[in-house]
Amino acid sequence: MVDPVQFRSRRYSPDERRQQQGYTSLFSTPRCYSARGVFLLAAFERIRAYTPSKPANGPRLRLEHLLAPVVLLAFLGLWELIVTLGRYPAFILPTPRLVWQRGLVALQDGSLLLHTRVTLQEVFGGLALGLSVAVLLGYALAKSRTVERLLAPYLAASQAIPIVALAPLLVIWFGGGHLSKVLVCALTLFFPVLINTIVGIRSVDAELVELMRSLRATRWQTLRLLELPAALPVLLGGLKIGVTLSVIGAVVSEFVGADRGLGFMVNLARGLFDTPLMFVALFTLMAIALILYLLVSLLESRLLRWRWKES
Repeated sequence: MVDPVQFRSRRYSPDERRQQQGYTSLFSTPRCYSARGVFLLAAFERIRAYTPSKPANGPRLRLEHLLAPVVLLAFLGLWELIVTLGRYPAFILPTPRLVWQRGLVALQDGSLLLHTRVTLQEVFGGLALGLSVAVLLGYALAKSRTVERLLAPYLAASQAIPIVALAPLLVIWFGGGHLSKVLVCALTLFFPVLINTIVGIRSVDAELVELMRSLRATRWQTLRLLELPAALPVLLGGLKIGVTLSVIGAVVSEFVGADRGLGFMVNLARGLFDTPLMFVALFTLMAIALILYLLVSLLESRLLRWRWKES
């Protein structure tokens, strides 16, 4: 616990000021303190105290970056060895080389780009709708016990309905166009993001909330300066889950009824016994989910730089 009194007469040397100028943070330490700012400084120091120190870069970290490519190469080599020794036909298990060649053909004729673009539109539409509704409703549930008692039992019970069973109903109600696919994606990621939002908002220290109230902060100021930054790690964790689930939702909706998309490509390849094309579509889906996950991780590293202390 930081004693606010010790900061009243604190002064910074030029070196300390230069260090603070290079330290960008949502909770950057102010250079001067007022009577009210002393207590906010104590709150900011407490939030910083919860955060771990940033690991030092070194040879070990660089070695860890090489593990993923090495594992991938080992997997492809094992795959090639199994097909060669087992002498499996291409319609049962093609070799990685054959899958690569089929992917180049699909890329050259434009079919892979066409279906990938359709699936991406559905994924981004579902992310925009599902995230916005989940975060807003999660904040309301976290802040109001009445709203939680009214909606939480029904939201939990709705998760017993598989999305595969719900997707045909959405196609019947909203047609086989783009809207039904976006709704399936949004419903797939809705509940995990909702739970993470509730947990993140409720994990904010109650003493810090009382401190903001004592300083007569408005609800918007409390949300912007305290609740959102404190809950951001949990929210971004839910977003990582949501972006991968949205890809699953897009494929499920395309399985039910679609004439475009990577899910449709999988169905088409299955009907034609074109197993290499099926693998091409599956690997494309994996690449989309991985890229979205890495983008969220990059966003997390940018937004949560204030969590890391200088080593």
